[in-house]
Amino acid sequence: MKIVKTIAALALGAIAGVAMAAPTMAQDLVVIITPSHDNPFFAAEAEGAKARAEEMGYATQVYSHDDDANKQNELIDSAIAAGAVAIILDNAGADASVAAVQKAKDAGIPSFLIDREINATGVAVAQIVSNNYQGATLGAESFVEAMGEAGNYVELVGKESDTNAGIRSSGYHDVIDQYPDMIMVAQQSANWSQTEAFTKMESILQANPDIKGVIAGNDTMAMGAVAALEAAGRSDVIVVGFDGSNDVRDAITAGKIHATVLQPAYRQAQYAVELADKYLKEGSTGVDEKISMDCVLIDETNAAQLETFQIKG
Repeated sequence: MKIVKTIAALALGAIAGVAMAAPTMAQDLVVIITPSHDNPFFAAEAEGAKARAEEMGYATQVYSHDDDANKQNELIDSAIAAGAVAIILDNAGADASVAAVQKAKDAGIPSFLIDREINATGVAVAQIVSNNYQGATLGAESFVEAMGEAGNYVELVGKESDTNAGIRSSGYHDVIDQYPDMIMVAQQSANWSQTEAFTKMESILQANPDIKGVIAGNDTMAMGAVAALEAAGRSDVIVVGFDGSNDVRDAITAGKIHATVLQPAYRQAQYAVELADKYLKEGSTGVDEKISMDCVLIDETNAAQLETFQIKG
């Protein structure tokens, strides 16, 4: 049976055409599934989980569901067929992912969620998320201060099906709405996309040329906004993001972005693997299912220490 599982795992990787470590007879397989690696945040998750799993003696396969719940479902089916012992998952929707995670559980494969929660408990073994609300309040406080507590601003919101988008927006507004001279003139979803943020920002600028600031639900949208602002010759607009990417780090040091909020993607993914290992060996993680990790404000004072969603040095 082990030989059959190993051959199935190798075939799965060959068909998908992804980089992975080939399972051996002595290794158990951990499957890692995230959104698209075009976003450096999700790439860092995948890299962190893969590196830690292989350090701990597991074989790995890494895939992207591209925020497509149907594709995610197919990848879960493939992980089950390949005989995975655990799944590390940044899911494709809080509601849409529940059935897929339950299916893995029913097949005897525990799932360890990172970054995004699902709208159910007792289905995944662990749900490890950044403290998005705490992080959003940090970003909003920095934004308000940079704005001088007044001015017209724009909010770019993440994917509506993603719980984090709503939590971050709530955190932003619980701070910003305390200042009556901070006026939101536009609020649009750019679905976490840099390209979409660029297009939306272009249109918003045409309708609202007097904006003073932009606060974005993630760094890729912040970078899209900056590109649109630069194209319009607007280097005076204050921009704040969320995630802690290297691109935004560089934009902060170049004076193009005011601040971002670091959520520890790499460490979060590593921790998920460590909990999976403990669960597989002991039958319990020893901690609660829902785990929150605090975020850190990144601005010109500490941007140089940021590297691949980690503070170093």
